[in-house]
Formats: sequence, structure tokens, C-alpha cells
Amino acid sequence: MSASPPDQIARYFDAVAPESLLAPSYNVAPTNDVYGVVVGADGVRRVDVFHWGLVPVWAKDVKIGSKLINARSESLAEKPAFRTAFRRKRCIVPMDGFYEWKVVPGLVGPRGKPAKQPMYVHRLDGEPLAVAGLWELWRDRADPEGPWLHSCAVVTTGANATMAPVHDRMPAVLAPSTWSTWLDAGNDDLASLGELLVPAPEHLLTMHPVSSAVNNVRSKGPELVEAVESVEPVDG
Repeated sequence: MSASPPDQIARYFDAVAPESLLAPSYNVAPTNDVYGVVVGADGVRRVDVFHWGLVPVWAKDVKIGSKLINARSESLAEKPAFRTAFRRKRCIVPMDGFYEWKVVPGLVGPRGKPAKQPMYVHRLDGEPLAVAGLWELWRDRADPEGPWLHSCAVVTTGANATMAPVHDRMPAVLAPSTWSTWLDAGNDDLASLGELLVPAPEHLLTMHPVSSAVNNVRSKGPELVEAVESVEPVDG
């Protein structure tokens, strides 16, 4: 999720601020719009708005995007939905943090599934997460003069020691020293690019339990990231 002001995001990434502004959201859901950092054909780094859920150029409609919100780092070069974007259309998805759900041992939810506790994961130092992403342009073939849709997917990698007790995957967080390399559309050294997509350093992240209200996609307020003292497990 990202509720940081767009001009603040732009300053952090040394980029031009977006023309379109998004309302702050502490609970970004798949198919929502998000900010992404890209480098244009003019070589200028900028912040743009993207539909979260990548829609390949060959897709018949945008519905496929709901299934392509995440891209596994290990298979980017082979997957038809991602391989073109991996080669030419890479972005950074800024996040204040993200949610993951931790299994609560010994508890079962009303539907008989293991109960899970929502957790908010963020950087220890409070800075944004620079998550590797892929983006694409798509336009409805039935409307060749219609608008182009900018969409993106978040790249995931294996979990580090902090995340492993909660989930076996995590977003691929890029170090500042690698941002230019990742965003360079002229860089087609896929092997070297893949080496950037490693688990974050163990000291980078922390997490705390949050309210089960985060399970409601209509809930968007800052109270969602506040730590709760009592466990509020939900159905897995």
C-alpha cells in the first residue's frame, strides 16, 4: 500500500511527479491504481499511474490483469505474460508497506480453515519500499482509437528470515544502487537483472499485527496500519 503524497514519492526517487493524482490508500487491492516509477524514452525518471494487474498487449480484455498482479522472479524470462515486459518495460512500485497473513497455530476459523492474523510489513527506518515491477501498455482492439491502459505487476522472490514465518514469498525490494540498472530499458542483460531480485536483507523489515478490518477492501484509512494488542485472526 502507499499513502505517501506523490510529490514526496517523486523526491525520494529523484523523479518527476505524476500529472494524475491518486487518493491516499492504506489498503490497495488488486485492480486498484498505484504509482510506479519509470524512465521514459527521453531518459527522464518519472512517477506515473498504473492499473495493478498486468494486461499483456495480446490480451483480449483487461480481466486477465486480476490474475497477473504478481510475477515470480524465477520465471520472468519464460512466462509469456511477463517476458516482454521483463526485457523492455521495468518499473519500481513504491510501497509504504504491505500486508501478509500469518497462520495462528491451534485456531480454526468459522469455515474450518486455519485462522490467520493480518500483519503489516514495513521498513524499520520508515522509508518507502522500492519494489521491482513490470509494466505494459494495452488498448482494446475493438477501439483502436481508444485510450492506452498502463498496467503493472509486482515482482516477488523468496522470503527472507523475517518473512519466512509468515509466507514463503515476498516483494523483491531493490536497493537504491540498483534503481538505475533496473529502470534502464536499454539493458537487456536478463541474467544480471535477475540477480537483483533477491530476498531483502534480514535487518530491513519489521512487522506487527493489525486489525482484521484490512480484509475489507472498502477500508482505506490510516487506522489499518496501527498495531493491535489482541490477536484478531480471520479465516484463511
